[in-house]
Amino acid sequence: MGRGLVVGLVLLMAALLTGCARSSADPFSGAVLPRPYHVPATGLTDTSGRSFSLANSTHKRLTLLFFGYTHCPDECPTTMATLASAMLQLDSSDRANVQVVFVTTDPARDTGPVLRRWLDRYSSSFVGVRGPLARTEKIATAVGVAMGKGRRLPSGGYDVMHGTQVMAIDGKNTVPVVWTLGTTAPELAHDIHQLLS
Repeated sequence: MGRGLVVGLVLLMAALLTGCARSSADPFSGAVLPRPYHVPATGLTDTSGRSFSLANSTHKRLTLLFFGYTHCPDECPTTMATLASAMLQLDSSDRANVQVVFVTTDPARDTGPVLRRWLDRYSSSFVGVRGPLARTEKIATAVGVAMGKGRRLPSGGYDVMHGTQVMAIDGKNTVPVVWTLGTTAPELAHDIHQLLS
């Protein structure tokens, strides 16, 4: 297990423990991080081939960030469908202030066109970005997401290990809140409204 993966797993556990420790009076379903992650300005590329940075290219008041890959059989499609549903539950004012960004953890297979076609199943407004694997791993580690190449599959392909949390990036390029797998669309919509209020 690589050092970056170990660090990511430790950070994920800290986020999960923070979520478990929150009181019933806490306004969020997500885990509020006592020390928000700082989003690096590392360059990636969007599905149109344009340069994209999580720190400099996200111009909405709130960005929802998820790392995954299009061949993912379970968590990725489930999470993206939940995000799409949460966005539909927001009023138009809130929706106009939120951007959803999907960073692929499998750039070898997830070309720009592949990412765009896959994201369009959920929402044409979702932004897909990619970059060299080492660069993506560096960004993921900075925001507490574990990732790494998984096992070979009988089909000849492979799966990719990645954290399943959704992160909120605010206007200060920090991640103050993280939602774990299993957070519902109404819970996300509620938290998004709270963060924008």
